[in-house]
Amino acid sequence: MPTGVVLAPDPQAENLVDAAIAEAKRAFAAGVRQIWLGQRLDADSLALSALIGAAVPGLGVGTYAVPINPRHPLIIASLAQTAQAAAHGNFSLGLALGGHELERQAFGISAANTLQRLREHLVVLRSVLDSGAVEHHGDEITAAPNLPVHVPGGTPIPIYVAAMGPKALRVAGELADGTLPNLAGPRTIAEFIKPTIDKAAADSGRPTPRIIAAVPVLVSGDIGAAREVAAERLSFYASILSYQKVIAREGLESVVDLAAIGSAEQVTERLHAYLAAGATDVVVNPLRTEEADLEALWAVARSIDAT
Repeated sequence: MPTGVVLAPDPQAENLVDAAIAEAKRAFAAGVRQIWLGQRLDADSLALSALIGAAVPGLGVGTYAVPINPRHPLIIASLAQTAQAAAHGNFSLGLALGGHELERQAFGISAANTLQRLREHLVVLRSVLDSGAVEHHGDEITAAPNLPVHVPGGTPIPIYVAAMGPKALRVAGELADGTLPNLAGPRTIAEFIKPTIDKAAADSGRPTPRIIAAVPVLVSGDIGAAREVAAERLSFYASILSYQKVIAREGLESVVDLAAIGSAEQVTERLHAYLAAGATDVVVNPLRTEEADLEALWAVARSIDAT
């Protein structure tokens, strides 16, 4: 898989969909061959993947990542297959466990048994995508439609899970095609993520999983100013336990130290450290989205693919 870039359309644009497609076209023209779309509560990343995939033939598109709550896996399967058909085989589905507090505030739900729900969500998706049918009655999810669930042109679809904890990584190794660790440093990948998910996949008779590591990036000659940007953009993660564990495991002082900041050569060297640690792919996530910043970031992605 080519080096990925997180698409960052202008939220102030007159039309966000038009802006996203335009940015995807510019990135593709600049040599980027894989883009990823985050999921919040505004634009839907699955729908946007379909639109971009149809508008920019040959560009890989993926979600990084869609929370499994509150959507039922049959809905995800329907949307994902539609996106794959639109992208003509260039779509990847990234899923996330989601955040308890955000879900409580936004939807009024407090999901229990998150790992069991992830497992059943993946079981249903695997059945739909692998066989075109499903019959599942679980503790968390029921999926027994008396209707077609297959979308012609919509399969196969690689499934990745944004997992960093040991239990979630084992579920991903057993049932998904890999993991999407965000802000997991090279030591965390080498010593924890890779051995955990590889063993789970091997024990289940599945191929070696992909580890698609997302790294916040800012190409800049002003390191101090760049770190200030990173501190502002990444402050949210500093309060989350899983990221606190990563910071501790990496032996770092701050979440800012997980960002790749500096000249193009320094950033490229930092990203190569992830590949050397066992990541199969890297995704560059812009910390700043001015045109010059994006062009520098696209150049870094090209340089990694060229080596």
